[in-house]
Amino acid sequence: MEMKNLQVLNRDTIKYIAVFAMLLNHISAAFLEKGTFVGELFLDIGYFTAPVMCYFLVEGYYYTHSRRKYLQRLFVFALISQIPFYMALSQGEKWPGMLNMMFTLCVCFLILEVKTRVQQESLRWVWYMILIFANSFCDWPTMASIYTLLFAYAYGSWWKMARAFCVSAALFMIPMYMTNSVVFSAGKAALLTGCATFGVLAAAVVLLYFYNGKQAERGRSVSKYFFYIFYPAHLLVIGMIRML
Repeated sequence: MEMKNLQVLNRDTIKYIAVFAMLLNHISAAFLEKGTFVGELFLDIGYFTAPVMCYFLVEGYYYTHSRRKYLQRLFVFALISQIPFYMALSQGEKWPGMLNMMFTLCVCFLILEVKTRVQQESLRWVWYMILIFANSFCDWPTMASIYTLLFAYAYGSWWKMARAFCVSAALFMIPMYMTNSVVFSAGKAALLTGCATFGVLAAAVVLLYFYNGKQAERGRSVSKYFFYIFYPAHLLVIGMIRML
């Protein structure tokens, strides 16, 4: 079967899948016990979202009519989302421990700006390191910046993108294992890390084999703003349930 016969998913459909995966991840983080089957399953499904959103950020950066408006939209919804983010996902800290995922996408957008605008390679990598460090204070810490860099340099080549996803999955496993090993035995930490990596690999398969490179033919305006609105809205609902 030719690859084109498999490419049945448009950009909006994949984004909706990613949003649903993110919802499951947040439900697990807010309500379910870490290490349980359902808790880990929901978390692992959610790891599909970050590489998908970073991939579409790279794609959107090159296709958008106004990069300035794109960044402004991300930043405005980042500000709107911060209090709901803390309500839903904080673990009892007096002050929010990190910034929400919209801030992460802002940082990733700036990485793409550096790649485009900074001509001197050494200076460009200095800025990359600064922005990766800034990402460590946000949701999807560090890895989102690395995903974005890998996808940006691979963009336009199927083989390079496949290699970028393989590197992404390998790098994802390192901090994931370190985090799990703090709580669980080495064997269980390795098992949980392997299961979590399937979310990243699933994103690779969907984008490399099933994505047709198109938008939905109908409802484009709704799809464009759905993710921006859904993100703070679902966090607010989760946060209110936690308060109750």
